[in-house]
Amino acid sequence: MTDAPGPDAIPETALAWARDGRGAVLATVLETWGSAPRPVGSQLAISGQAEIMGSVSGGCVEGAVVAEALDALTEGQPRVLTYGVSDDEAFAVGLACGGTIRVLVEPVGEAPPALSPALLADLAAARAARRAVAVVTDPADWTRRLVTPEAADAALSQRFRGDRSGLDAETGAFVAIHNPPLRLVVVGAVHIAQPLVIMARLAGFDPFLVDPREAFGAAHRFPGETISHDWPDAALAAQGLDARSCVVTLTHDPKLDDPAIRTALAAPVFYIGCLGSTRTHAKRLDRLRDEGFDDAALARLHAPVGLKIGARTPGEIAVAILAEIVATLRGAAGAGR
Repeated sequence: MTDAPGPDAIPETALAWARDGRGAVLATVLETWGSAPRPVGSQLAISGQAEIMGSVSGGCVEGAVVAEALDALTEGQPRVLTYGVSDDEAFAVGLACGGTIRVLVEPVGEAPPALSPALLADLAAARAARRAVAVVTDPADWTRRLVTPEAADAALSQRFRGDRSGLDAETGAFVAIHNPPLRLVVVGAVHIAQPLVIMARLAGFDPFLVDPREAFGAAHRFPGETISHDWPDAALAAQGLDARSCVVTLTHDPKLDDPAIRTALAAPVFYIGCLGSTRTHAKRLDRLRDEGFDDAALARLHAPVGLKIGARTPGEIAVAILAEIVATLRGAAGAGR
């Protein structure tokens, strides 16, 4: 038996089930209207034994999708389903009103028009390597292809930047965006870091904590989190920083914060936040200018870190930091400095 993938690894789960001989179907939300419980691109894997992983509706129509998926697996034929979610069903999963969803159901198999295990394997490899990729499916003939950001046209590039799956209005093809998970690197295992990594994980980020001081970065203080005790610049270089990464420094100690900031400034991260007062930050800027960083580079630093909400406690400061990260990511007004 193949080891079970994690709860967010829906394509990987479908691939594992197919390889284990259990049969597999991948269901994906194509379109939504109204207060549909799950966004476009949400996925559900179904095995031939009706095991499920993921969700396309939060529970409203999963039973019907599973039944259709088992039929699709028997026939080897993909299909597109449309469901209306009633107000009562929506209320049961926490929504005020219902909506309508369309779901693409694709059995996994070697014979077209089924979803090829080889394509799923390529997708899984890209996701494991944190390489962004889109799966483009044409429901007219059920052809599928993987497209990277480097090979994307302007419209698809915009989908990558916006993390937005959906139907292409011109071609009718469905574009499923698989961007790497958002990564939050926190330098300094201080009190603020404790609520910050918890909140970040709830918001969909993959936290990575760095602190060479093992008493601070102790496992019992951050249960279940990934912690590096390497020097910050070495830890960040080893972890790898990309456009889906953000970095927050919290130690107040230039010996720890500055190496991390230098490394982050050399990478395409979308956010760099630095704890410290205005006076502390002014001294930080002077040090970095002396090292050759220009004003354009230094303008990328968010300091004092966090939105100005009057935060005082570690938890409140963590809220302000995460809010500023999300605002920067989504391009919200007032997120810049």
